[in-house]
This record gives sequence, C-alpha cells and structure tokens, in this order.
Amino acid sequence: SLLHLHLIMTYLGFGIVTLFGYLRDFLRAVGLEKCHLAQEREEQKDFIPLYQDFENFYTRNLYMRVRDNWNRPICSLPGPVFDLMERVSDDYNWTFRFTGKTLHNVINMGSYNYLGFAENNVDFLKTVADKVNQYGTGVCSTRQEIGNLSIHEELEGLVANFLGVESAMIYGMGFATNSMNIPALVGKGCLILSDELNHTSLILGARLSAATIRVFKHNNMHSLERMLREAVCSGQPRTHRPWKKILIMVEGIYSMEGSVVRLPEIVALKKKYKAYLYLDEAHSIGAVGPSGKGVTELFNVNPTDIDVMMGTFTKSFGAAGGYIAGKKELVDYLRSYSHSAVYATAMSPPITEQILRALKCIMGKDGTTEGLRRIHQLAENTRFFRAKLKEMGFIIYGNDDSPVVPILLYMPGKVVAFAREMLERRIGVVVVGFPATPITEARARFCLSAAHTRDMLNQVLHHLNEVGDTLCLKFSRRKYTSRPDLCAETNLELDS
Repeated sequence: SLLHLHLIMTYLGFGIVTLFGYLRDFLRAVGLEKCHLAQEREEQKDFIPLYQDFENFYTRNLYMRVRDNWNRPICSLPGPVFDLMERVSDDYNWTFRFTGKTLHNVINMGSYNYLGFAENNVDFLKTVADKVNQYGTGVCSTRQEIGNLSIHEELEGLVANFLGVESAMIYGMGFATNSMNIPALVGKGCLILSDELNHTSLILGARLSAATIRVFKHNNMHSLERMLREAVCSGQPRTHRPWKKILIMVEGIYSMEGSVVRLPEIVALKKKYKAYLYLDEAHSIGAVGPSGKGVTELFNVNPTDIDVMMGTFTKSFGAAGGYIAGKKELVDYLRSYSHSAVYATAMSPPITEQILRALKCIMGKDGTTEGLRRIHQLAENTRFFRAKLKEMGFIIYGNDDSPVVPILLYMPGKVVAFAREMLERRIGVVVVGFPATPITEARARFCLSAAHTRDMLNQVLHHLNEVGDTLCLKFSRRKYTSRPDLCAETNLELDS
C-alpha cells in the first residue's frame, strides 16, 4: 500500500543518513575529518563521557547538515510578509555568516498571527504608545506587592466577560500559565488524564504537580472513558482509595496536528465520571468560533461546563502572556497559591494595553466591526487554503475549521528540500521532523492569518503545486471537488 511505501522509504532515508553518520564519526576518530563539536579534555578521558549519547549523535550528523532550515534571522515585523537576513555556510552549517543582503517580502506562513494583530499600524498602536508614556515598559514587581495596575484589573474583567465566566487572572508568560498553575490545582493523590499530544507546558505542569499522570490516545473517547472508568472503579494503586481529584487535560487546537478537541463528548464524560476539565485554548481563542470565543463557541458548549479555561495572548492577540478563567472561587485560590501569580513579575503595561486593544476590537467595543471582519476573514482563508490543498492531492491533517494546516512530507530528504525550495520562492515555511513528530510523520506546518490576502494565498498555492510535483509530495489518492463546501471532513487520506 501507499502508506507502507512511505514508511519503508522514510525508515530507509533515516537508515542511510545514520550509517553515514557513523562513518563520519569513524573518520573524526581517526583524524581524517575535523571534529567541530565540544570534546572532553585528555585528562578527562577516564570519566564517563559527556558527549557520546544518541541525542548528540543525531545533532552532530543529522540535524547539523540541515539546520539552515531553522532559526532563520528575521529583520522586520513578522506580519503576513517579513524580511530575512541572508546567511550562508562554508562548513556544512557548523557556522553561518551573513552576506549583507536581505530577502524582502517573504510570505510568512509560519507565525501564529491568526487575527493579524502583530502589526505596526500607528493609528492602532497609539494607545499602546500612550501607556508606555504613562506607566513605562515594566513594573518590576509582582501583582501581590506593588505591580498591580488598574489596566491589569480592567483586562481581567474584559477576559471574563469575553469568555462568559465569573472571573479571570492574567499572567506575564503563556508557558508559565500552564507549568506553574497546574501544580497549584492538583498534587499527590490526584490523577491527571492527559491527551498524548498535549503541549510541553501542560506536560511539565503535570510532572511538577506530583500527581499521577496517565495518557490517553489523541482525541480518542474510548481510551479516555476506559481510563476514567478504571480510575473510578479501582482508585489509587495499592491502597485503592478514591482519587482526590481526576483532572482531564486537553487543548482546543493541537498545534502540530491541526485537530480540534472533541469538546462535547469530553464534557459529557467529565460529568458522567465527576472529573474536572482543564482546557488549553492557546491556539483556539480568537481563532475559531463565529465571534472568536474559541472551541466552546465552535461547539456551542456552555463555558461554565469547563472547570479551568486557559489561553494565551501570544497568538491571536499579537502580544505575550496568558490567562486562567473560570469560577471566582478558582481564580481567587490561584491568586494566593499559584507560583506564577505570587512570584512572577506582573504583565508589562504596553503588553496589557495591546491585549486590551485587540480584545476590544474582537468584541466590537472599539465601535468598529474590524474584529469581526478579521475573524470571518481567517475562517474564509482557512477553508479556502485547506480545500485547495486537498484538491491538489496533498495529505493534510486536522479539522476544516483549524487555521493550523500540517502537510505530510514523510521523508527526511523531502523535508529539507521543501523548506529550501519554498524559501527560494520567497515563502517562509515551518518544517518539523523527528523528534518533534513521530519519525514517520515529518511535516510542514502552515498557519493561516486574517492578514493574508487572497493574492498571497494564491501565490503560495501556486508554488506549493509546483514544488509538490517536483518533489512528488502529492501522496493522496482521494479525489476532491473544487467546491470547498463539498469536501469530505476527514483529513487522514492514507489509502491502501
């Protein structure tokens, strides 16, 4: 079958580069090739080696040869287009040097700038500039001490109002919103049921909490219910006492898959087994739903059915930080017991104002319909782009409503060739491979934005079509109509 051929070719590709890696290591050992990496000094040779694990082998022999495709230096606003500093390597990517040239107007298909608020419009940013003049750039204190500003409280009230819940608290860092708040909510004697594709911040928070962690298959309700039933029936290991709390942790949109959480079914299971639900809406808040309220609005689920609503301001709002929202009792508890609330510096005033500006725009409180226009534009761009990719024959993952669009590339050589070829055509793409994805599922991840014009998307699609033919990336055997509304909803097009 086609799937088995992909798997064989991918493993074969990794096998070949691994063999050449061992050959190059042998040549370095006998002095026929220069070793660029850090090594132990001669007097340390009798100690346990520091630089001999497989991860270092992978970095040295596989990643190093292709790392020109990552960490590219941007020298402009990362909006729908950006400028890149051109760099070259004379020693196969061990070091880079800048040529002094700039690649202008590269179409940005990799930023989480879903609503286009990462912009440099003087009229829009006037209030942000005013707040810099009024408060400065930072408060240099925690919210509990002297860092609590009126605009912080205004933003918290607006977030709670937007989400339709009692209360909310904001934090200066999105990652820490998860990693520092989860340990305050659960601890020893509690059980966390975590989706296998959850973000690192959720995983770290769960590990720091000392709670027992069990992982269920991605978006698989049978797997989740089996674990819930077993947890309720058997209780804790050895003692069989009931768990103090059972917390289900999921994301709204999964950033590597483009899939949307099956929220109604999870809420039904949560209620059935009397568990708690933690929903991370980093990629879905502002990006989905008729008025941008996230997956609860997309599925018409009552927000009060979600025990802990978490989201970040780093994507749709073009800012930084995150929030936790829910019942007032929950938020008041976190204000006192969350490390992120007690020890972390309060959110910067201009950042707070940028979020307020974006949120008021989305909610229509700025007296315009610009926010609603952007939400509808993002949805239109998403449907158009996904439908065209399916029509061309690419295998894509995810839900039709998701602005995160992964295109499967499979083979390591094609991942590298795809990224380089697209940059040649002035299109900036994000490619992802092992270990960030399973070894057989390397992909390019496109992120749609309301700031992308139809001309930009058509240009990207034109080049994608050509590159897809050149590199033989059109693996799907399904035939799709050119009408987006008639496209099948399933996206796992791996036919035998």
